[in-house]
Amino acid sequence: MSTYVWNPTPEYIENANVTRLARAHGIDSIGELRRRSTADVSWYWDAAITDLGIPFATPYDSVLDLSNGVEFPDWFVGGTFNAVDACITRWLTDSPDRAAVVHEAEDGSVYTLTYGELAEQVSRVATGLTDLGVGEGDAVAIYLPMISEAIVACYAAAGIGAIIVPLFSGFAAPAIASRLNDAQVKAVIVADGTMRRGRKVAMAGELAKALTRTPSVRSVITVENIGGTMDFGDADVTVTPWDVLVDAEPYQFRPFPAMQTLMLGYTSGTTGKPKGAVHTHAGFTVKVATEVAYSFDINEGDTFCWITDMGWVMGPLAAFGTHANGATLVLYEGSPDVPDTCRLWDLVARHSITMLGVSPTLIRALRSTPAAEIAERDLSSVHTLGSTGEPWDPDSYDWLAEEVFGGRVPVINFSGGTEVGGSFLAPYPVEPIPSCSLGGPSLGMDVDVVDDEGQSLRGTIGELVCRQPWPAMTRGVWHDPERYLESYWSTFPGIWCHGDYARADEDGQWYILGRSDDVMNVAGKRLAPAEVEAVLATHPAVAESAAVGIPDPRKGETVWAFWVPRRGTDTEGVSEELRQLVATGVGKPFAPSKVWMVEALPKTRSAKILRRAVRAAAIDGDPGDLSGAENPEAVGAIRDLVHRPSTS
Repeated sequence: MSTYVWNPTPEYIENANVTRLARAHGIDSIGELRRRSTADVSWYWDAAITDLGIPFATPYDSVLDLSNGVEFPDWFVGGTFNAVDACITRWLTDSPDRAAVVHEAEDGSVYTLTYGELAEQVSRVATGLTDLGVGEGDAVAIYLPMISEAIVACYAAAGIGAIIVPLFSGFAAPAIASRLNDAQVKAVIVADGTMRRGRKVAMAGELAKALTRTPSVRSVITVENIGGTMDFGDADVTVTPWDVLVDAEPYQFRPFPAMQTLMLGYTSGTTGKPKGAVHTHAGFTVKVATEVAYSFDINEGDTFCWITDMGWVMGPLAAFGTHANGATLVLYEGSPDVPDTCRLWDLVARHSITMLGVSPTLIRALRSTPAAEIAERDLSSVHTLGSTGEPWDPDSYDWLAEEVFGGRVPVINFSGGTEVGGSFLAPYPVEPIPSCSLGGPSLGMDVDVVDDEGQSLRGTIGELVCRQPWPAMTRGVWHDPERYLESYWSTFPGIWCHGDYARADEDGQWYILGRSDDVMNVAGKRLAPAEVEAVLATHPAVAESAAVGIPDPRKGETVWAFWVPRRGTDTEGVSEELRQLVATGVGKPFAPSKVWMVEALPKTRSAKILRRAVRAAAIDGDPGDLSGAENPEAVGAIRDLVHRPSTS
């Protein structure tokens, strides 16, 4: 059990953005601010907009209208808004020469756009899109790696009232086609490819294959990124180079109704087609601006970097949230461990990054780096660390917080999702944060942990729910209101059920324990994968692991564990040692009945382990949608290992 706790200094508390917000309203603690923010959600969101100076072209008449029910709230009624004004234009008077976007490629090359340059490119590309016939309400897919053009494209499309559809840069043709068709995309902005681990990864070729089955697409805009080929064959589309758009005349932006659709964020499911979560101009921008300001404590002139992809919600969150606060966004294109495991720390030092966002899996992969090598890098610019996507194990969390950063910065471990548009749970840097904790409810988020009857639970595992709406709550599943209601509102009437299992302790600390469908039921006892994996991670031979539930006639489910060895370690007898570790650390009834050593676990590009795919491979079932997997071949390897005559 870890004893590590982040304790903020008086100076840290005094200078924090969330302290400023609280004191402006006579509130003297983060606990009281949390309570006030959910006792009157309209008060909180209005107070945050005022504190951060988020501009509305037309002020709203009321913050929230629930006339259509809690499932269909209207926010900022009567207000008009444009995300370009909120994120870019507002900074041009005083800070046009401040860096807005810094892109670093895997080969070390760096490209920078100031706020003034970003504004000009966004304006010209907006005109270029309209010249191609793209207008208000049309969907524009952005199939680009983490390059500056991805940011320009987002704002340009948003600025003219088009709908942004960000696509994961690693998608193959079938995944691309399914999303283009669901959104009825009219134009696609695509790169020839990207570089990852020193290899060219083609992107335009995958789009070319998808275009044979996407009749709605009329225009393709091409970005030359790696000098690759771009041949779209006989597709009935107009192909326009990006440079043509950048050379267009400037565009005169206008505001839209606050709840006008800004973006469709597609989530992958275990079955069925991906869901298009609908986000709005004001709702999404306001929510992510508050996340970046209050959770990550970013101010004008700071530098924000999250190792992610535009196809995941963290990409748009990083862009809109950073720029709504007048800060600099660092984009990294490539693998964060190339050419070595110090690449991430070199990135921090080179760009004086203030807020660094990582995943637990990435940190586990970097833990083999000698401490002396990390100490050679200047990490003093870092003010906060961020993480999301999966539970931490204490060893990796403590290594990052205590050994790498000497306990001087908080880890803002937050949890939400694409359809949330940000976080449900997050600690704030002004409060003590124990190892692996999610702190508590994010401001304005009336979350709870409940039992199967919807009654509040403390100290035991239950479903994570939210009892009131929030501005970035998806307006629905695109063109499928029944699926929206079934997905989030059918378990507990009138309460959003997120599909995560969580635990809230009596002392106020919250922990996410995995997706509801990942949690195992062993002899009637709920067991989260994180509880097993945290024990497995303590073994020096284990680089990463996944625990899944396998049908068992006696217990209902039994635990199987899969682990990846650290490079150069002796693996003889480790699987049995791991079984004994779990028996001691979690309990004999939960000791894995099978422990398998594997070369790799299937993961997303953002390094989240796909446990459902591991389980499917183990039981020889359907792994569902693997379009977001970076290494789908790992699923087949696990299937072959488990189902061939062998022992492990």
